[in-house]
Amino acid sequence: MLGQQWRRIVIKVGSALIAPENKGCSTRYLLAIARFISECRQRGIEVILVSSGSVAAGRSAIAFSHQPVPVHIKQAMASVGQYQMMQRWQSLLDCHCGQLLLTHDDFHNRRRYLNIENTLRTLLSHQVLPIINENDSVATAELKLGDNDNLAALVATAVDANVLIICSDIDGLFSANPRSNPAARFIAEVDCISPEIFAMAGGSHHSVGTGGMVTKLQAAQKASQQGIDTLIVNGQKPAVFEALLQGKAAGTLFHRQQERISAKKHWLLHSLKAQGTLRLDAGAVTALQHQGASLLAKGITAVQGQFEKGDAVLLCDQHGQPVAKGTSQFHASELHQIKGLHSQQITAQLGYCGREEVVHRDDLVLLSASEAAAQSAG
Repeated sequence: MLGQQWRRIVIKVGSALIAPENKGCSTRYLLAIARFISECRQRGIEVILVSSGSVAAGRSAIAFSHQPVPVHIKQAMASVGQYQMMQRWQSLLDCHCGQLLLTHDDFHNRRRYLNIENTLRTLLSHQVLPIINENDSVATAELKLGDNDNLAALVATAVDANVLIICSDIDGLFSANPRSNPAARFIAEVDCISPEIFAMAGGSHHSVGTGGMVTKLQAAQKASQQGIDTLIVNGQKPAVFEALLQGKAAGTLFHRQQERISAKKHWLLHSLKAQGTLRLDAGAVTALQHQGASLLAKGITAVQGQFEKGDAVLLCDQHGQPVAKGTSQFHASELHQIKGLHSQQITAQLGYCGREEVVHRDDLVLLSASEAAAQSAG
């Protein structure tokens, strides 16, 4: 059933599976996952592994008992743990492995994004297993993707995978948190990730993880929009991987969407981190949503955040709800001066000739209700 359709998969393994006791790398759960990867490769299925856990794996080498752990201590832990983690995966997998460490900036920059895509395709063509992690040893808060669930979805899009498997320490999506609510109902399949689905998600309960169900839903939404099925499975249960290899259902399946958005708009929506917010009047919102218009300065009522020309910004209605996302043609300081002005007044106000459009229609993507919820959560 499922496995027969697989050609290329991305599998994400979280910190709770890499270092379950927060004392360095462990093979406790990795053996079954490694066997699954090896069997997929033997069947001719290409696999990309996104592996969290460098910070958790390095905790045993860098003694630090206080909480919260400072950034420079976490980065030191990551530098040790990444090496240990790669060694562990290499010892479990009977193939060549290649390491890629990425930051948000690598996906923000279009040229780097294409380089990521080309590198991954080259590794796969030479039967090398790519192992990807966020570059925790050097990434600053501004450059961090924040979690490897969303990183895995971006990777799945870059390599045109047809399934994303997110290995967690829970069986899948429930109607409520099953750890605190015994009446929580397991949800086997999801056709569309709506705001109601996001409302079911709780935060991360695990001390070594950075993601929770919210980030997994964000990842599933990113992937499904690009025609990629997504599975959230319990990576602590070897039977899960046996079932998948037999084509049986396991975990929660998020069905791929039939209508794919363009590659540029997908990149804008999911790869660019919004650096600011523009509040719009009702007329501007209507023009964007129903008339295919660009955003002009006249329709802006408020500017929030510090951003440069070319940065992504969220466009919000009068109530602060995101309705679109796009790249600004002006600096934040410039928009503070020209918001509410007609286009012909911009040159007189700034002292030089700027663009007529603040966000051009070609550099803008409208947000559905679930996308708006994901952008707000992110």
